[in-house]
Amino acid sequence: MPAPVVAVPTYHLASGRVSKWLAGGFAVPEAYVNALARAGVAAALLPAAQPMGIEGIDVDVLDRFDGVLLVGGGDVAPSAYGAPADPHNYGIEAERDRQELALARAAVDRGLPLLAVCRGMQLLNVAFGGTLHQHLPDVTGLLPHGVPAGGPPGVHDVRVEPGSRLSQVVGDRGAVVACTSFHHQGVDAIGNGLVATGWTDDGLVEALETPPGDSWVLAVQWHPEMTAQDDPGQQAIFDAFAEQIRASAHVR
Repeated sequence: MPAPVVAVPTYHLASGRVSKWLAGGFAVPEAYVNALARAGVAAALLPAAQPMGIEGIDVDVLDRFDGVLLVGGGDVAPSAYGAPADPHNYGIEAERDRQELALARAAVDRGLPLLAVCRGMQLLNVAFGGTLHQHLPDVTGLLPHGVPAGGPPGVHDVRVEPGSRLSQVVGDRGAVVACTSFHHQGVDAIGNGLVATGWTDDGLVEALETPPGDSWVLAVQWHPEMTAQDDPGQQAIFDAFAEQIRASAHVR
């Protein structure tokens, strides 16, 4: 039986981003692909909608796949959740937002297992009516959560809700330790149909999921792919995603 295939929407790389490429491209960091491969799942990279106005991929493409992974990246445009722009916003790709918001909703509607990481969790929250803190250093009482776009990471523990999907993934650890974060934004109001199941000591939401009986959705604000090769607790997130895919009716 062939390996299940997960749809992974990509970043758009502008011309000049890759040395000796004459044009731009589409990519994701290889750590995501490697973590999926260790879990026995193949990644299919979907090009983001292109900035020159060419239409992006129709959501019906998901009928070909067994799951969806939403990866990290730049900020979600604040217009997507009805907020004014913040001067600290960076890396906004309006076409990528549009496509991934549609894919997130379509995946849940189809019952496809969905895993979302960092920006992916923020985008998932927005897709279902939630809002974001646009710049965490402006929120009183929060600990450092890392600096995106090449800055230093934040390393912290996450308190996990007992009995949650996330708690089943991390087992008897009780907290996901040494989580690596690079984000200056975070969940504020939680989207419809999502529940918080992980928090840092400062109270910031670090994990979201759907209730039992709904489509399998797990979202984490940190970057498990960055340490998954050497940390079984982080690789377990991808393993649980793959296990759910294999158990679902969507595997061909």
